[in-house]
Amino acid sequence: VNPAVTLTPMAQKAWSDPAKSGPMLKRIPLQRFIEPVEAARTIAYLLSDDSSMVNGTSLTVDGGFQAG
Repeated sequence: VNPAVTLTPMAQKAWSDPAKSGPMLKRIPLQRFIEPVEAARTIAYLLSDDSSMVNGTSLTVDGGFQAG
């Protein structure tokens, strides 16, 4: 799982300055950072039987950052 900026308590402090976060957020089509639960749900999916045929790939969780 390859998440972009995930708003852990440390990331909230590090990215709280709009001068720093603004340019990054402009590059994310959803215009927000990832919540920890979103990364956790992705991992839970990969651990579940629902993903039994998913293998050998990196799953990007970035709100469209790489597509933009």
